[in-house]
Amino acid sequence: MPPITHGFDPPERFVAGTVGPPGSRTFFLQARSGVRVVSVSLEKQQVAALAERVDELLDEVMSSETASGVIPAVAPLGLEDANPLEQPIEEEFRAGTMTLSWDPDDQRIVIEVFPFTEAAVVTPDQVDQDFEEPEPEEVFLVRIDAGHARAFVKRAAQVLDAGRPSCPFCGNPIDPDGHLCVRANGFRRRDPIGP
Repeated sequence: MPPITHGFDPPERFVAGTVGPPGSRTFFLQARSGVRVVSVSLEKQQVAALAERVDELLDEVMSSETASGVIPAVAPLGLEDANPLEQPIEEEFRAGTMTLSWDPDDQRIVIEVFPFTEAAVVTPDQVDQDFEEPEPEEVFLVRIDAGHARAFVKRAAQVLDAGRPSCPFCGNPIDPDGHLCVRANGFRRRDPIGP
């Protein structure tokens, strides 16, 4: 049986966003066309990886001779989206594997997000074995032009930066109620004893 496809070609809106306070945020990819809204939850690292890869793919296409003039170097003015996620948020599934490609005929980025499944998890001792990945039951498919893709990347970076501030010493996130810095190890720094 073919998977259920939640397709948007193109969506009126495609964004990454969060719900919850910094430190306990849930990340979502969300697409909307008219009244139809699809939300897929994912990890912060998946948002970062997707945004980075979209940006790299656009740079690769931009440097090729066939697409010169079609790909903007930055998000065009007027395409920026700082609005919150559409409410109510009803999660279709949790993201697992994501694929990304460029459709040269339509000049669009194609993003496919498949649900996370335990069957796709491979332990280190199973790496050399052949596995047949199970067919997904659903797929979230979004096709967007280069300008909207750059706007997606810009918003994703803003969403990622809106989390907890990083500790200047250890780089770990600082919670609103304090931070136990692993570099300080519970001790204050002392000046060296002079001669």
